[in-house]
Amino acid sequence: SENVLFGMGNPLLDICAVVDKDFLDKYGLKPNDQILAEEKHKELFEELVKKFKVEYHAGGSTQNSVKVAQWMIQSPYKAATFFGCIGKDKFGEILKKKAEEAHVDAHYYEQSEEPTGTCAACITSDNRSLVANLAAANCYKKEKHLDLEKNWKLVEKAKVYYIAGFFLTVSPEAVLKVATQASANNKIFSLNLSAPFISQFYKEPMMKVMPYVDVLFGNETEAATFAREQGFETEDIKEIARKTQALPKVNTKRQRIVVFTQGKDDTVMATENEVTTFPVLVSDQSEIVDTNGAGDAFVGGI
Repeated sequence: SENVLFGMGNPLLDICAVVDKDFLDKYGLKPNDQILAEEKHKELFEELVKKFKVEYHAGGSTQNSVKVAQWMIQSPYKAATFFGCIGKDKFGEILKKKAEEAHVDAHYYEQSEEPTGTCAACITSDNRSLVANLAAANCYKKEKHLDLEKNWKLVEKAKVYYIAGFFLTVSPEAVLKVATQASANNKIFSLNLSAPFISQFYKEPMMKVMPYVDVLFGNETEAATFAREQGFETEDIKEIARKTQALPKVNTKRQRIVVFTQGKDDTVMATENEVTTFPVLVSDQSEIVDTNGAGDAFVGGI
């Protein structure tokens, strides 16, 4: 049915380019990382556009996942809802158009103080290094958007909720409001660890939401950082998944599921009773176009 899946996050316009190692080194980037742009990255965006062949894509982690889910559902259109904040500018118009083309029911909070957010996706062979300049995405206001009756009705209409951990840096109170609503009504709330820095520097808001999480996603790097921050004292990904699954939970009618991807290595899934691994289908290296958004697409599929 319409609006059955609800997502909320940072709508960003991705600026993608295949770069060289020198470019990564110049801006202190790691090959498979996600960071927020700092002062030193100001020129990065300009150099990327000037020096390399760039492509623009509608992005933002949650928006990517919601879009893939909608693409797989096909019909009805607008099975997926998306909330986030954009600027009143050209990039914002592109995001609106792209959401419409993907048949996602996007309701953006539009403001004029900040421009629409961008994300530099610096691709090297089968890795991608992401530098996000949140700008407008960081201006999402719960009381000016989520709390409005017409918007909250769309939240209540949903049966499955998905929010990337990235949004905890923007509006933890909005994430918590949606999470508690899902839990109280025995609906599925899912969260993504999203990036190592979230587990490190946004530990408090993340752990406030964790008791409401029915499905948790992450990759191997994020899982390892999360385990370290939680004092799990293990580097074994299966054990990390098991311990994460067993963290306190409010809605006991649903047992938590934890899913960790590891690139081309086995995907790990922990349920209440067992930890299972799923081999990843082998694909020819030459067939891989780029890995930007691969984890988001995986979530969309699930």
